Amino acid sequence: MHYQWYPGHMTKAKRQMQEDIRLVDLVIELVDARIPYSSHNPDIDELGRNKARLVLLNKADLADEAKNQLWCRHYEEQGIYAVKLDSRSRAGMKSVQAVVQEACKEKIERNRRRGIINRPVRAMVAGIPNVGKSTFINSFAGKACARTGNKPGVTKGKQWIRLNKQVELLDTPGILWPKFEDQTVGLHLALTGSIKDSLLNMDELAVELSRMLAADYPGVLASRYELDETASQDMILRQIAVNRGCLKKGSGPDLSKAANMLLDDFRSGKLGRITIETPDCVS
Repeated sequence: MHYQWYPGHMTKAKRQMQEDIRLVDLVIELVDARIPYSSHNPDIDELGRNKARLVLLNKADLADEAKNQLWCRHYEEQGIYAVKLDSRSRAGMKSVQAVVQEACKEKIERNRRRGIINRPVRAMVAGIPNVGKSTFINSFAGKACARTGNKPGVTKGKQWIRLNKQVELLDTPGILWPKFEDQTVGLHLALTGSIKDSLLNMDELAVELSRMLAADYPGVLASRYELDETASQDMILRQIAVNRGCLKKGSGPDLSKAANMLLDDFRSGKLGRITIETPDCVS
C-alpha cells in the first residue's frame, strides 16, 4: 500500500506559518508519543530555526512509559524541551506553563532589561493533523478556544488565543509534508489515524499492525483475542474474526470487521500502552 496525502489547503497553511513564525518567541510542536519520529513534521525544524522549541509528547497515556522517557532524553540532548502529555485528561498540563517560561527565559530577561515587563510569551502551536493540538489548547486554556475533532483537518485557519498575562498561543492548521520519502512514516501515520481511513486499505493496515505487535509486544494479541500469535498475519485476522464473532451473513469470517476492531483497539489503548518507534529510528 502506498501512503500519500497532501490536500491543497496544507500548502497554503505552510506558507502562512512561514509568515507567522516571525511573530512568535517559541514553537510548541505536538507529536504523537507512540510515533514521535513519524508525527514530527521536518518542515518545523526549518521554520523554527532560531526560536525556542518545546515538544509535547501527546497521547503519552497510550504510549509505553519506558519509551516516553527515552524520547524525552532524546529531545533534551538536542536542546529541545519536552513534556509528556495527555491533553484529554490534562495530565502533564501543569508543567507546560513552567516549561514555556523556562524555554523563553532569555527572551523574557532581555525584555526586562529593555524595560518591557508585561509582554506575554507568544508561542506557535504546530503539529500534523489529528495529533491533538486543539484539545491541548482548550485544556491549557481551561475553556473551549479551539475547534476540535477526531478526524484530520479540523483546524482550518489561524487563531490567536490569550491564555493569561504570561502566554499567548497561535494555533495553526495541521500540516503534512508534500510526500512521504520513507513509506514507513506513512504506515505509522496511518496506524495512528493521522491519515484518513477512507484513503487506506484497512485490511492491509491491520496485517501490518499485527506483525509489529507480535514482534515488539509478544503476548498482547494472544491476551486480548485468545489466539495463536505464531500463526501467519492473515490467520491472525481470521482468528480475531472467529473469536470475536465478526461474521459475514452466511457465517464466514468478516476479515474487514476484524481489521477495524484491531486498529480501533490499538488506537484507543485497549491493547495496552504501545509505542511503535524509539529514538534509534532517528538518523
